[in-house]
Amino acid sequence: MPRCTRKGCGQDFDEASNTPDSCIFHSGAPVFHEGLKSWSCCQDVNKPVLDFDEFMKIPGCMQGLHTTEAAKEDPPKPTTSVGLTATKTESGKETFSSSPAPTPLPSTPAALPPPPPPEEEDDLSVPVSEGTICRRKGCGKAFVSDEVSRHGEGPESECVYHPKAPIFHEGSKGYLCCKRRVLEFDEFLKIEGCKKGRHVFAPKAQAEDQPEEFTDCRIDHYQTPTEVHVSVFAKKADQERSTVKISATEILLDLQLPGSKRFLKNLELYGPINPNASTHKFYGTKLELVLKKQDTRSWAVLEKTEYAVPVNLTFGVGGRTGTIGSKELILDGQNATRS
Repeated sequence: MPRCTRKGCGQDFDEASNTPDSCIFHSGAPVFHEGLKSWSCCQDVNKPVLDFDEFMKIPGCMQGLHTTEAAKEDPPKPTTSVGLTATKTESGKETFSSSPAPTPLPSTPAALPPPPPPEEEDDLSVPVSEGTICRRKGCGKAFVSDEVSRHGEGPESECVYHPKAPIFHEGSKGYLCCKRRVLEFDEFLKIEGCKKGRHVFAPKAQAEDQPEEFTDCRIDHYQTPTEVHVSVFAKKADQERSTVKISATEILLDLQLPGSKRFLKNLELYGPINPNASTHKFYGTKLELVLKKQDTRSWAVLEKTEYAVPVNLTFGVGGRTGTIGSKELILDGQNATRS
């Protein structure tokens, strides 16, 4: 029987019983942004997800006839984010202007990637219903019987799959375990597996009592005249079990991550902040903090160290005037006391 080519369907169908409500599919294109995955046609109804397997389970939002024709889609429009960009003049002052926000440079070396999790194994003691699809990425074979799909040695018992996660970068799509990259999502679904093994229809339960492991997370930041924006790239941090304490001079981060991993760090800040006006928010891929400065000085670094030189700059324009609309320098509290 032919297989439907509509996105989100992929079922075999019979032309004789093909009705206008037989196919439930997605009319839009897949959207991958900062680790989140969704469909452009139903982002308001079906929330974006992080896991690729959950993305593949998002139900379709349209009904129609099954078809074998290739779907056509409009390329997504590029988006640009506008933010404040700081430039330094010859006199040592900083000015801020609206422009596309640049990619922030990492303030600390990138952490080493964690070891890959163990691959799932099939629990042969769990009964499986006929038609259940193998859980391994890139396989797609359906369960026939224990003798054929689990214990047999024929082609139906062999699983050809991708052991590592999908990767989506700048329009290209592929898997971390093999080199092939494609542009079209339909072609991505057709990439053949690169490893052979046994099917997984009912995965074995993983041990819950895993020893706690401390790990490191990359921290980036940028600043405006009144705020410091900090990004802690702690993917899938558990908001309920994690702790973020903000004080006037330091921040305590105790983040609980998947796989019994934990990120613990005490940031002694370069300058004083207003903890009551500062905020933090958890996202799927990171933790964002907005720190409200107590003064308008420029921070040379995020963390105070013995090597950090306390440079206090006034935000303004170049030339002989110190700030916009003023003819004399405006100093912060410390410099005003010294003068």
